[in-house]
Amino acid sequence: MELREPNARYLVKPGFKQTEVGVIPEDWEVCRIDSVCKLINGRGFKPYEWQQSGLPIIRIQNLNGSGDFNYYSGAYDKKIEVEPGQLLFAWSGSRGSSFGPHVWRGMLGLLNYHTWKIQVADGKIDQNYFLYALRSLTAFIEDKAHGASALVHTQKWEMEGFLVALPLNKIEQKAIAEALSDADALIEALEQLLAKKRQIKQGAMQELLTGQKRLPGFSGDWKSKQIGELASIQRGASPRPIDSPDWFDDNSSVGWVRISDVTQSGMYLTETTQRLSPQGVLHSRPVAKDSLIMSICATVGKPVITKIDTCIHDGFVVFDRLSIDKIFLYYTLSSIEGDWSRHGQTGSQMNLNTGLINSTVVLTPPSTEEQTAIATVLSDLDAELAALETKLAKARQLKQGMMQELLTGRIRLV
Repeated sequence: MELREPNARYLVKPGFKQTEVGVIPEDWEVCRIDSVCKLINGRGFKPYEWQQSGLPIIRIQNLNGSGDFNYYSGAYDKKIEVEPGQLLFAWSGSRGSSFGPHVWRGMLGLLNYHTWKIQVADGKIDQNYFLYALRSLTAFIEDKAHGASALVHTQKWEMEGFLVALPLNKIEQKAIAEALSDADALIEALEQLLAKKRQIKQGAMQELLTGQKRLPGFSGDWKSKQIGELASIQRGASPRPIDSPDWFDDNSSVGWVRISDVTQSGMYLTETTQRLSPQGVLHSRPVAKDSLIMSICATVGKPVITKIDTCIHDGFVVFDRLSIDKIFLYYTLSSIEGDWSRHGQTGSQMNLNTGLINSTVVLTPPSTEEQTAIATVLSDLDAELAALETKLAKARQLKQGMMQELLTGRIRLV
């Protein structure tokens, strides 16, 4: 895949050999892409050719099973027909998403431009093995593509010249593909379970935070209250000029919360990218551990509970002197997070003011005990989600390691 000069000082263990793509087993070979497949580009369908019926036009946005179809019923070259199970390669697309290999799972269709249909040389390479070899190659191409652009491209001549390591024994190719396919199946099952659990949590929030569903042992009417009745809302403060190094100290124990810190965290904020010096703390708003804060600028309405001593700038508010269960209020704020943008002030970026937050009406259970019970149920659901997310991350990491070991022959299955 990646061309590397053989290193004479590198000791290759018996049964392996040094090649342009690294060390591989002696009974494997290095092949150019164009020696094991043919790349057939799609047709550039124009918008005026799109029709309401006919064969679906397979565009990049359709490769992952999403996006609406356009159709074509005119004359076309048979070579752009795509049947279910066909191996495709999007040669221009989003990094880590559409760019790279895909197996078409839809109905018979016609291939649009920006994607190749891959005709595999059946006598030499197993299509499923080739799929994983191409995924590994895709990671190399994306790493090679410097710059911040989310789009990645490769040209046909370049693609045809890339190298892949190939077991000569097709039984070994199939065994490798099956092992990686099993890993993919586990990942897919975890993704589906995670999506289901997220839907369950969303449904539980809608029912429990509105009183539509009551937990056993609780009764009484819920009340509508303004958030300002439930907490004292204080806005943060920012030292000026904001870029002065005098305000910051990497060795400080006091964090300075930025919007990116909050958007990248879950329910709890455990670290910040920047820390304030004693002078910086004097010019900001200190927030103690276990405080509920919320972003009010740019990404508005994102609540989080601090687990460290921090300060907040004027893009946040803190909820002090609560007369409501803190975790319950956190979930209530989370449930209305998407609504804030409809009411916020617009300018160069969206922002909220404390008056709007104070006057926003929310529903509250009549007793603190019910608030706490609801918060506990939702916290337990979040814990399940976090455990599944960790399991999924480990499965993906394991799959990545398997690809590195199996596609280089460091681990042999046959």
